[in-house]
This record gives sequence, structure tokens and C-alpha cells, in this order.
Amino acid sequence: MNQIIRIGIDTSKYIFVLHGVDAREQVALRKKLSRKQVLEFFAKLPPTVIGMEACGASQHWARELSKLGHEVKLMAPQLVKPYVMRNKNDGRDAEGLCEAMSRPSMRFVPVKTAEQQAALMLMGVRDGLIVRRTQLTNTIRGHAAEYGLIAPKGLDAIEPLLARIAQDETLPVLARELFVVLGRERIRLEGELEAIEAKLMAWHRADATGRRLAQIPSVGPIVATALVMKTPDPRAFRSGRHFAAWLGLTPKDHSTAGKTRLGKITRAGDEDLRRLLVVGATAVIQQARRGRGHHSRWLLALIKRKPPKLAAVALANKVARIAWKLMATGESYEAARMNPMTAAA
Repeated sequence: MNQIIRIGIDTSKYIFVLHGVDAREQVALRKKLSRKQVLEFFAKLPPTVIGMEACGASQHWARELSKLGHEVKLMAPQLVKPYVMRNKNDGRDAEGLCEAMSRPSMRFVPVKTAEQQAALMLMGVRDGLIVRRTQLTNTIRGHAAEYGLIAPKGLDAIEPLLARIAQDETLPVLARELFVVLGRERIRLEGELEAIEAKLMAWHRADATGRRLAQIPSVGPIVATALVMKTPDPRAFRSGRHFAAWLGLTPKDHSTAGKTRLGKITRAGDEDLRRLLVVGATAVIQQARRGRGHHSRWLLALIKRKPPKLAAVALANKVARIAWKLMATGESYEAARMNPMTAAA
């Protein structure tokens, strides 16, 4: 067998398909392995470059293959798709991966350590608990409304609502018993969420980069922690503008024939991180519109000429560029010195 210089792996739960090429870009390997055979096969193979899609379990396989001396490159599925030929199947997917990773312009996803993966899991579990709490709260409100009992907006109104239900003897006994079950579930969820948020805050206080990021207006502990966790290698981006574009905070470009046509934001990249940045920017804009706090002339002028939502996205874009600079250089935030041109450097 010729010396293999590059291997693309199409992964799945049990079956892994390999496609490798030699120095002449000729096919040198086509193989199908079971899950148990993967590490055994690559342990016998000389160190080479391996490409995989950044999808479920890819971080695990990247770490395991790296331990065997191989260089693993992860790629976003949408960037690999153009290199997959017609009649898609596992073999064509592996071939497309092998071709995509050879392109000089290809962008790769950093391989995370097990500790970084655990930190990201912390954020994911928190988001899941918040979603379940919202679902449960809406369930309680919906069932209560069927009996003519309503409550104001906000989580604080749920406890008084449940107390009213418990004291209302006109409700059927079965309904009151079921509301007790929902109330117990709510208390359990609140306790779990408090414990997770305590772990998250402890992680934030122990991280120097996160503490520096939290100095930026509109960036609190949650946003700062998410930025650090989801950007393990900020220097992978050439500038703050590239980082903001990766987050999907830049407009879509439909330019042609020398005419510039910019549309809505691309919404590429990490949806959760983009949402957190926009929510934080929205809070700052609300305070600025009410005349509270001290804000830059750039932001005040922006609010006057643009709708609030558009201004929030623009501010989130600027905050993302500033955050990238702080992460890449190790500097601290200084409001008097920071401006859009400096942050985009």
C-alpha cells in the first residue's frame, strides 16, 4: 500500500467509512470499519492527517485518534457538502471529507479537551433546565386558565397562583392534586437550576479571561462564560470582524455586477452565543433609551437613526469584536480607549 497522506472518515453510531489518498492524490484506501475496529486500525497506521465532520461524538474521536499520533481536523458539515459528489452515500461522504480538508481555504473546528467539553455541557444542561421550567410554567398557567384563574407575567407569579389554587375548594379534588404534582416538579427544577448556576458562577470566577470579558457593557457572567467556552482558540480568527461573521452577526452579501446588496444577518455560527450577545445588547439599548447610565456617542447616535432591534444587532456585532480582541490579546477592557476601529484590529 502506498503511503497514505490524508484520510476522510464518515462517522456514524456503529459503521465508519474511510477514504484515503497518497502523495499523488490517488485513492490508496477504501475501507469500512465497525466502531470496535476503529482505534485498533489506526493504532497500526503511521501518523497521518484525518478529517471528520464536526458533529455528534466527533470531539471524542478526535481526542482518541490524536492520542495515537494522528492529526485530526474537524470541519463544519456545511463546508464539506460542496465537495460531496452526486448519489450521496457513506463512501462519497468520506471522499468529500478527504477532498475538503485538502483545500487551503478550508476552516477547521478546534478540538476541545474533555474539560472544555464538560464546561460546554454545563451550559447545555442549564439551557435545557430553563426550557423545561418555561414549559412547566406555561402548563400551570394553561390548566389554571381553564378554571378561570390567571396570573401576571413572570416566574414570581406562579407560586401565588399555586397557593390560590390550593385554597380554592370549588376546584375538583383531582385538579388540585395534579396542580400539587406540577408544583413539586417546579420546585425540583428550580433547585436543580440553582445548583447548575452556582457551578457556572464558580467556573466564571475561576477563569481570568471570563472576568475580563464581563467588564464589557452588555456582557455578564453568563455571556462571558459562553464566549470563553465556545471559543477555545480565538486566534483561529484573523480579526474581530471574522469572529463576528462566524457568529452570524454580519449581513448577507448578494452583491453582483459591481452593485453592493446587503441583506439580513447570516445567522451562521453558534446560535446560542449569538442570541446571548443580542439579548445583552438589547438590555443596554433599553437603558440608553430611558436615559439611564453613560453610553458612547456612537450608540446614542445609532439608537436615534435605527430601529431598536437593528441597533441591538449592531451593538452585538461591536461587542463580539471587542470580546475577540480581549481574548486574543489578553488585554483588559477600557471603555475610554475602545472604539470600533480598535476592536476590529
